[in-house]
Amino acid sequence: MQPKTCVVTGSSTGIGRGIAERFGAEGCEVVVNYRSSKEPADETVRRIEEAGGSAIAVQADVTDQAQVDEMRDRTHEEFGGIDVLVNNAGINQDIMFEEMSHEDWDVVLDVHLDGAFHCTQTFYDDLADADEGRLVNISSIVGKGGNLGQANYATAKAGIFGFTRTLALELAREGSTANCVAPGFIRTRMVEELSEKVKQRIEDDTPLGRLGTVEEVAEVVAFLASDRSSFITGEVIDVNGGKDL
Repeated sequence: MQPKTCVVTGSSTGIGRGIAERFGAEGCEVVVNYRSSKEPADETVRRIEEAGGSAIAVQADVTDQAQVDEMRDRTHEEFGGIDVLVNNAGINQDIMFEEMSHEDWDVVLDVHLDGAFHCTQTFYDDLADADEGRLVNISSIVGKGGNLGQANYATAKAGIFGFTRTLALELAREGSTANCVAPGFIRTRMVEELSEKVKQRIEDDTPLGRLGTVEEVAEVVAFLASDRSSFITGEVIDVNGGKDL
C-alpha cells in the first residue's frame, strides 16, 4: 500500500482502531475520528506514530453535519485532501422489535446511515479528485442475515450495501472505487461482553470454529484501500469465517 491520507471514523477503539493502526503501519497519514473517547483516540494516535505513520485525533459526531465539516477543515489544514475514507462509526441499541421505541430506531440509523452520508458527501470531492480515491464502508454479517433484538442495527447495516453499490457507480466516473466489508463476529468489546455460552454457540456455528480478529478485518480494508484493488468496486467482502455458508 502506497502511503495515503486516510480518514477512519469511529477509530478510537475496536475495528476502527485496528484499521487506523494498519494504515499507520503503511506510513499513511491518518485522521483518527472519535465522538467522545478522547483518551483512547489519543492512544490510537500514539500507536500509529510508533508504527511510522502520522496521525491526528479529531472529535466529530458523524450525525452532526457541522462537526463533520469541521473535521474536514482540520484534515485539510493538517494533511490536505484525503485519498481514503473508511465509514466505520457505529453503535448498537439492542432490544426486541415489539419493545423498540422510535428513538431506539433513530439513534442507530442516524449514526450508521446519516453518518455515512455526512462523511461521504463532505469528503466526496477529495475522493473524486484523488488519484484512485477509495471509499470503504463497514457493514456487518447482521445486515445480511438479521439478528434477534437488532432490527435497527440490521436495517442500518443492510442499507450500507445499497449505499456502497450506488457510490461505486458514481465514483467510477472519476476513477475511484467504493467497496464494503461485512465482518462476522469479531473479538471486540461488544462481542467479548457476550456470555461464554453465546460465544461458544457462535464459534460452533462458524465453519472455521472461532471468532475473527480485528487485524483480519483491517487487513481486508487495507487491501481495498490500496492500489492493488484498482479493478474492484461495488463489492461486499465478507470476513466471517464462513458463517453464512
